[in-house]
Amino acid sequence: MQNEAHNPSSAERRRLYRRLLAFTKPYRLRLALGILAGMMSAGTLFVIFDNANDAVASFRSGTSHAATQPATSNTPTPQPSTPNSPTPQPSTPDDKLQAKIERVERTLASHGLHVSIRNADNTITWQGLVIVMLAIPLLIIFRIITSVLNHYCMRWVGAAVVRDLRDSLFSTLQRQSLKFYGRIDIGELISRCVNDTASVEHVVSSTIANAARAPFEIIAVLLWAAKYSIENGIGRFVLAIAVFLPLCVLPILILGQRVKRWTKKSLERISFVVSRMHENFTGIRVVKAFNTEAKEESRFKALDNDYFRAVVKTFRAEILMSPLMEAVIAVIGMAFVVACFILKIDLIKIAMVATAIYLSYRPLKEIAQISAWLQRGAAALQRIFSILDTDTSLPEPAKPVPKKDFTDRIVFDHVSFAFSADGPEVVHDAAFEVPRGSLVALVGETGSGKSTYANLLARFYDPTSGSVTLDGIDLRDIATPDLRSLIGVVTQDTILFNDTIAANIAYGTEGASMDAVVDAAKMANAHEFIVAHPDGYDRVCGDKGFLLSGGEKQRIALARAILRNPPILILDEATSALDTVTERLVQDAIAKVMASRTTLAIAHRLSTVRDASLILVIDKGRIVERGTHDQLYAAGGRYRRLCDMQLAG
Repeated sequence: MQNEAHNPSSAERRRLYRRLLAFTKPYRLRLALGILAGMMSAGTLFVIFDNANDAVASFRSGTSHAATQPATSNTPTPQPSTPNSPTPQPSTPDDKLQAKIERVERTLASHGLHVSIRNADNTITWQGLVIVMLAIPLLIIFRIITSVLNHYCMRWVGAAVVRDLRDSLFSTLQRQSLKFYGRIDIGELISRCVNDTASVEHVVSSTIANAARAPFEIIAVLLWAAKYSIENGIGRFVLAIAVFLPLCVLPILILGQRVKRWTKKSLERISFVVSRMHENFTGIRVVKAFNTEAKEESRFKALDNDYFRAVVKTFRAEILMSPLMEAVIAVIGMAFVVACFILKIDLIKIAMVATAIYLSYRPLKEIAQISAWLQRGAAALQRIFSILDTDTSLPEPAKPVPKKDFTDRIVFDHVSFAFSADGPEVVHDAAFEVPRGSLVALVGETGSGKSTYANLLARFYDPTSGSVTLDGIDLRDIATPDLRSLIGVVTQDTILFNDTIAANIAYGTEGASMDAVVDAAKMANAHEFIVAHPDGYDRVCGDKGFLLSGGEKQRIALARAILRNPPILILDEATSALDTVTERLVQDAIAKVMASRTTLAIAHRLSTVRDASLILVIDKGRIVERGTHDQLYAAGGRYRRLCDMQLAG
């Protein structure tokens, strides 16, 4: 996995979000609907301002007009203009409103509704009042519906995208090789899968709706302000204000870099916290055995405090964004008022524009929050995509050879293996055969490389040189599912899942019946202790089988391998950690299983492999001795020394 020590640049942030956008393709119709709803919701602001302006202007015009007319009922009728009459004045705001009213009346008439909205004296009719009372709630309801639809669609898409991202992350991790898990910290991996995706989920689910609406609200308000300014002869002045308005985004640009940097550090530090917790909980027996609870608490608090400081520095920068934006807007507003006073611009005209610009503050503030969270999300996305871009999986053959059974032999043909190109070889020039139905045992001191031989047979790794063949076919040419179906593995460190005993035995065997589970348990000498518990096969094993003894876990693992019924069995020191009585129970079960299977056994207790067809003595990855028990013991070499040491112990 690549090094993620650097913070993503602007170009890399765009690349990361383009990759994230690709996850929205399955939901593009819902995404388009959400964006359209946001645009329509924002567009209502333009309609509201445009009509409110005409109504206010009409009220002012009507008031002035009424004040200058005699209060009599026989007001002279205006005469038609003559060539010597004064030039007609531009249409008043009242004329604009009257034109809109006439359009509404014509529209209603086209649908068979002949109503008058205004009386001859410019007062509203009862029909006009009904229309107004209906239009205002309908406009508000329309705005509410489109806003809700915008939020629902965008948050739904956001949640679905993050779900798919998390699924892809888990699938990628499932495909990684054991080499990957050998060098990665599991706690950090869990943190990336949980905390980093949670950060992205907030970015996508909570900010995408605002991102699809807020810019259009700003555009709607500015378009109306531009239209109003041009109509009222203050276009240049408002244009100057619009030039200076973008200054309010400076805090976003300045503090956004700090948010990005400290978000990166906070994600790294929470991964240390999770890693510490994972190690502590996994090794809790050791912690309690050595009475180091206080030391562990101290270490955890130090890591947690480092994370706390990073979080504080992150939200400190986020919190400062809004106040600094408000300060910039306040300065621009004061300059706006002073300029109006100097230029003697009608305050009512300015008030309408100022109100519109003020209402654009909320979406501007939302965009500031979006920017902060986008900085957070970029840091998390970089860590997530670094895993998605990691591929340590073993290569699948382009044309795999179908292999559903095992008929002849396994051959290690001069196999060597190293975990890295510049690392030491842990298997060196291994050459031996395992005929069908035979038992081949690997013995040697701890760390000699015995388990690596077994891992090469199971194809958890591929040889650095040489080949492992099954019936003459290189394992690399066999489809992995076919190969794994032919091999069962029982290891010393038995892994059970936090599920029932029955589910653990049936794990990996689809459609296994309860009768088959019980038969496998009986063959593994596990049935008696299982039914002795009140819950029987429904008893929960606990995390990693914590509620069971070592021998019970081993027998359940053996039952799991028996139920799968593989022709090849790998036993990796399956009895080394057991007491004598339990070992005998497990060994009897193993003997039953091996009777009809080909077995590669890694033995710690040499008494368990005395009857092996072939014993290979391993030292530092090399096969230093080979033969039967009697042959090797009689030779007086390393194998005899190992036997004598165990007998003496």
